[in-house]
Amino acid sequence: MMESALTARDRVGVQDFVLLENHTSEVAFIENLRKRFKENLIYTYIGSVLVSVNPYKDLEIYTKQHMERYRGVNFYEVSPHIYAISDNAYRSMRTERRDQCILISGESGAGKTEASKKVLQYYAVTCPASGHVETVKDRLLQSNPVLEAFGNAKTLRNDNSSRFGKYMDIQFDFKGAPVGGHIINYLLEKSRVVHQSHGERNFHIFYQLIEGGEEDLLRRLGLERTPQQYQYLVKRAIPPLPPGGQCPKVSSINDRNEWKVVRKALTVIGFSDDEVEELLNIIASVLHLGNVQFGGEDGGNAYITTDTQIKYLARLMSPLNQEQAGAARDALSKAVYGRTFTWLVNKINASLAFKVSLYYHISNMAGSFELQFCINYCNEKLQQLFIELTLKSEQEEYEAEGITWEPVQYFNNKIICDLVEEKFKGIISILDEECLRPGDASDLTFLEKLEKTLGGHAHFVTHKLADGKTRKMMGREDFRMIHYAGEVNYNVNGFLDKNNDLLFRNLKEVMCLSENKILTQCFDREELTDKKRPETAATQFKNSLAKLMEILMSKEPSYVRCIKPNDAKQAGRFDEVLIRHQVKYLGLMENLRVRRAGFAYRRRYEIFLQRYKSLCPDTWPSWDGRLVDGVSTLVKHLGYKPEEYKLGRSKIFIRFPKTLFATEDALETRKHTLATKLQACWKGCRQKAKYRKMKHSAILVQAWWRGILARRQAQRRRQSADVIRRFIKGFIYRHQPRCPENEYFLDYVRFSFLMNLIRNLPKTVLDKSWPTPPPALVEASEHLQRLCMQNMVWKYCKNINSEWKHQLEQKMVASEIFKDKKDNYPQSVSKLFVSTRLNWEDINPKLLQSLGSEKMKYAVPVTKYDRKGYKSRSRQLVLTGDSAFIVEDAKLKQRIDYSSLKGISVSSLSDGMFVLHVTSDDNKQKGDVVLQSDHVIETLTKVVICADKINSVNINPGSIKFSINNGKEGIIDFTAGSELLIAKAKNGHLSVTAPRLNSR
Repeated sequence: MMESALTARDRVGVQDFVLLENHTSEVAFIENLRKRFKENLIYTYIGSVLVSVNPYKDLEIYTKQHMERYRGVNFYEVSPHIYAISDNAYRSMRTERRDQCILISGESGAGKTEASKKVLQYYAVTCPASGHVETVKDRLLQSNPVLEAFGNAKTLRNDNSSRFGKYMDIQFDFKGAPVGGHIINYLLEKSRVVHQSHGERNFHIFYQLIEGGEEDLLRRLGLERTPQQYQYLVKRAIPPLPPGGQCPKVSSINDRNEWKVVRKALTVIGFSDDEVEELLNIIASVLHLGNVQFGGEDGGNAYITTDTQIKYLARLMSPLNQEQAGAARDALSKAVYGRTFTWLVNKINASLAFKVSLYYHISNMAGSFELQFCINYCNEKLQQLFIELTLKSEQEEYEAEGITWEPVQYFNNKIICDLVEEKFKGIISILDEECLRPGDASDLTFLEKLEKTLGGHAHFVTHKLADGKTRKMMGREDFRMIHYAGEVNYNVNGFLDKNNDLLFRNLKEVMCLSENKILTQCFDREELTDKKRPETAATQFKNSLAKLMEILMSKEPSYVRCIKPNDAKQAGRFDEVLIRHQVKYLGLMENLRVRRAGFAYRRRYEIFLQRYKSLCPDTWPSWDGRLVDGVSTLVKHLGYKPEEYKLGRSKIFIRFPKTLFATEDALETRKHTLATKLQACWKGCRQKAKYRKMKHSAILVQAWWRGILARRQAQRRRQSADVIRRFIKGFIYRHQPRCPENEYFLDYVRFSFLMNLIRNLPKTVLDKSWPTPPPALVEASEHLQRLCMQNMVWKYCKNINSEWKHQLEQKMVASEIFKDKKDNYPQSVSKLFVSTRLNWEDINPKLLQSLGSEKMKYAVPVTKYDRKGYKSRSRQLVLTGDSAFIVEDAKLKQRIDYSSLKGISVSSLSDGMFVLHVTSDDNKQKGDVVLQSDHVIETLTKVVICADKINSVNINPGSIKFSINNGKEGIIDFTAGSELLIAKAKNGHLSVTAPRLNSR
């Protein structure tokens, strides 16, 4: 526990900075970091914020055993660790049903990427798993090496520096298992594709492909296994700049092995071989494009001096003529690589997609128009969010515990954020205005506009506006912003060009003609017709950052602040100057001051009492009363002054660390004194005579054992009486709102209902039984019953085969038409519908031949009644996809197209009579058809499905009229009787008498 480490604080410092006695001292803060770093203790808390110092070496603190140690354990019961933050966020998500975010920030090389990997690995090992979940876990883990290959590079500060901002969203189901994810990338540093500072490299993927790619692959791509052959990897991109990268080999990076890892990861994520081939075609094309060189003609026009690369570009991407290729080589390279990276992220997202949340966010922003300006702007926004949420969390805890909240004074950096992003008057708005206005806009006119608009701002100054002392430290093309972390100078050269970041239209047209399927997705033809000017890089970054702030504000945050101990990446080296800068840059002292504005230490009563109860005779060995009374008794005995502590509803708040330290020292003293007394007592006993010792020991053992038995029995009696008392009182107050008097009884009733429910769940969808819930669980019971029924229905439907499904679909149609309308419908329910009542051999071959290509769907023997004399004749009713046929042996008596069938009439009795009504304007028809079937429900169901006439069936209780040729009508009268009789009546109607089988 955190308190147990306090006795070693002089050697290893404190595990939580809020326990620093001199919490306002930056020196004390850094000294505590140094002590812990020296002991390989790289993690320290500021309340719930984790501060992580990069050790630049492997520590044995990330094993599965360590993961299990932190799994499901209270946040402060174990030493600070990235696993504790991960587990706390996960458990909060599951118990509180609130989305979570883990915000990881720090300078390049501070360990942000590694920290995010540790979070992912923890969830991959500790979360519930299944077949689908394992696939998702693999894809989440394998997305890291792919994104690092295409988005990370070696810099002077970090051999694996992320050159883009990333927000990863992990989605969990109700069981707590990861089922999907989503990644948002922010402004890739595209300028690195065409130029790198001396001692740095391009993106990893270029070197991995060249070093690790198979010979056949490199031959297809036209590449050689020598990075020095490619201008984008070794040479400067613009003459005024110093020589580029020139370090293709790095001792800490094995490009050949990394290639194998990336290639396997692409397969796991779900990339097809064709997609990988086209992706690598683009990477190779960028390298070839970088080798295109230009010469100048007398007229000032440029011409291409190389042709080998043009050949490869034409084959790998699309035909590019010399005029198009010469327009903007580097702009095209950056655009192709940047859009391909966005396509790659979207492809990964597609493989992780799921509809069902713990979220974690890795803050590592990198802009493309002015890197340092973007990073510092982002950090201002995050600092603003950080302080606001920290204050909110503190205030909510105080209010929940009934402790008076005292307002905290802190620096509000909104004035700096407004300086950058305010509409019309902010730096970004002024930059965009200069980029868009007509005339000769330049970086210097942008600087002049800044001086005119922001001249009086307290956090902005230029060489022109500065005093004499400040001018000596600033160039004439610089402006200075006073950030919350300190002063930063920015040179305006290149601001306008990098902010525009435009690609010539003719190059877009060429890319749209590419045969590469990835590029056709990256360059949309709609761009060519869109008259709207694309957003500038600065506006894109501002909008992306605003959306990110909205996402983070909607979630419960956790924070990891990463610190780089030195610039040389050496293990054990602690650069105090560099660390002091980062402590200020990350706002750690401000956060500590906010956290310590009230009380330095707070713990739940049961934890505090359990640890320190031995220091007070009244609370030792156990306290039987209310916890708050026990803690109050204990602190009064220890001499706590009223201003040193407050008692909340469930926690004790201690204002000063020295008060806690004194208590911890008293506990250690008591332990030492007790150990000394026991040792002295033992020595005295050994000096007694042997027989007296044995006798006395026996008496002690007997007394000790009897005492244990008596205490156990007394405790059981007290517990039993307490249970009975609470149960009776709860029964008396059972109709009242939940309160201390009835909560035990209500919980017992709820528990009993749930246990009874487990034992008596319905076994089938037809079983409608359900235990009666107590009043407090009526709504929950209805919800559970609905979920149970949905689950049983889902299982039932899952086991239905296609044949049975078709049978049920027909039965549903029959039910919709005949249920509660026709007497003999209930007798048909239990009988399965057959596919046909006549086999092929029962139908004359000549008829089958006359049907031609029409496929028979159903056939049934029927009795047809003449329209005039009502003479009965045996016929066959044959259904196809387009028509119904009335057949006599081999003769086709009548064909009724479904388009001519305007309705079907049937009686409500148990007879099998039905009439097919046909349109009177069809010259081929002789009138309506009167038929009788022994399987009338089945027959009519088949007819309406084939003809799509479900809503055209009329069920008549008395009589049915039907049409005869020449506009005449016939009538069928239906009456209930004891048996079925069909005959012509004296009034000329067809009389049908049928028994009534069911009462409706």
